[in-house]
Amino acid sequence: MTSSPTPGLTRFNAADDQSAEAALHEVCASTTWVERLLAGRPYADAAALFTASDAAMAELTADDLAEAMAGHPPIGRPKPGDPTSAREQRGMAGASEELKAEMLELNLAYQDRFGHVFLICATGLTAEQMRDAVRARIDNTPERERENVRTELVKINRIRLTRLAEGA
Repeated sequence: MTSSPTPGLTRFNAADDQSAEAALHEVCASTTWVERLLAGRPYADAAALFTASDAAMAELTADDLAEAMAGHPPIGRPKPGDPTSAREQRGMAGASEELKAEMLELNLAYQDRFGHVFLICATGLTAEQMRDAVRARIDNTPERERENVRTELVKINRIRLTRLAEGA
């Protein structure tokens, strides 16, 4: 049993390619991911959109993942003027200056090790949970960490696609 498309999904399905592409780039910075989701329109419902997103994410190369990660600011430093970035990183807002400094140090160490920002689906996480996650992941192999990033991007994309489908 499929549900009908939500108003936001109906607008997305009906949008011209340029508008739909721009909306998808707000969800994920990977050009390959965006192209695959554009090619799948129209979507019957949010579940179909999620399935297409997950499938596209599973097929991204290391370069595609790097492009996707480039669209995310470091944890603790949301993109100025970006309500999505601020909302997703809300858990850092009340962190102590000491914890914010520790996160900056951990972010830099992670970036030195892996060559990209530490990526986590921060929605609903506390600053302490994010700190503990970077501590736990910093000793991973690059291959393992790339798969962690892929998993986190799937979660982030689903949250953002939900907002798109709901019309938020």
